[in-house]
Amino acid sequence: MTKLCDVFLSQGETGFTDVLRSVSMSRLRTFQIYEHIKVRTRLVKLNSENLRKAAPRLWARLSEQDEDLAADLSQAILVSHLDMIIAALDLLGVPHQDGFFAKDADVSTYLTEGWQQRAFDALKGKYPAAVLKFYLNHLAVETGHSDVVFEPQL
Repeated sequence: MTKLCDVFLSQGETGFTDVLRSVSMSRLRTFQIYEHIKVRTRLVKLNSENLRKAAPRLWARLSEQDEDLAADLSQAILVSHLDMIIAALDLLGVPHQDGFFAKDADVSTYLTEGWQQRAFDALKGKYPAAVLKFYLNHLAVETGHSDVVFEPQL
């Protein structure tokens, strides 16, 4: 089974930095995870610039399989892109409430063969490719549909 660290590492260090740049500090505050992310990333002051500068250290921790960091960074990235998540879930026909579905929900009937490539192809022009790839892999991990990391065919 693929883990969240593997999803991050599959992005490569440049892709990881691109995904980190997309984190919205205002969304972290809205969802009340700003302080938690600040502590998890070990930053005295959490802002876009400091997060970007911390990328090499965070990458090293992910390389060491820090799954707690991976889970928290995932949350920060995903709340920053709820519009993309809603679009992807709508496209796949997955029932949700504003981009969220129950943790124990069985969405396997909606994730039919080729679902990641279909969603990537439909949404790649509207959202950053690195973030979209990250989300599709994250969704696969969270729903237990990830034997390998998805690499989109361009």
